[in-house]
Amino acid sequence: MNSTYRAQVVTPAEWEAARLRLLAREQELTRARDALAARHRRMPWLKADQEYAFDGPNSAARLLDLFEGSRQLLLSRAFFEPGVDGRPTTPASAARCRPARSPISRISTPAFASRAPQPDIEQMAALMGWAMPWYTITDSFDADFGLAERYGTNAFFRDGDTIYRTYFANDREHEPIGAISGCLDFTALGRQEDWEDSPDGYPQVPRYSWLKRHDEYGPTGQAAITESAHHANHD
Repeated sequence: MNSTYRAQVVTPAEWEAARLRLLAREQELTRARDALAARHRRMPWLKADQEYAFDGPNSAARLLDLFEGSRQLLLSRAFFEPGVDGRPTTPASAARCRPARSPISRISTPAFASRAPQPDIEQMAALMGWAMPWYTITDSFDADFGLAERYGTNAFFRDGDTIYRTYFANDREHEPIGAISGCLDFTALGRQEDWEDSPDGYPQVPRYSWLKRHDEYGPTGQAAITESAHHANHD
């Protein structure tokens, strides 16, 4: 190895002392992230008045349909345009947190949206091994939500048939969404664990009580978290 890239070599005691110093800084960062996530849960909401239309894998869909019964939607703009031959420009971190069944889907539906037609999207999804829902934008959705010329993710919340935009991120601010916890912290309801600093009345369960094997995430959305809360309160 080139000596230019070699770090300092120390004794075991010195290495452990250095690790503990760094750990203290990491714990400060963890607390800062928790505080930031708490502010996410208190972010004001913006009502989405227009009924946006998409083409889906099976049929036309409204923005409301993209929730698939969940109370929350994480919708990422993938830059895959009509006639483009190549891999789409996407938030790579978003692709990592969007398997068909995952801890994310328990309380939020993850999805992609692009301008490319469905046949091209289906072919690309198969090539990339992506199983998340991927829709075609047919109107001004991307322009209206800050996605006309860049990728990013919008978080939405559904109250009945009324939809609210709860947050938006792109560029480097999008990077934390690559982790499961980052995806959940990005949403209005957060991880929904009982240690979180959330507004009164928000659903919460004991820490990690919702974790399952990936093939056990059947229900999605609020039904799943309600089920977890029921078991937590009655076990």
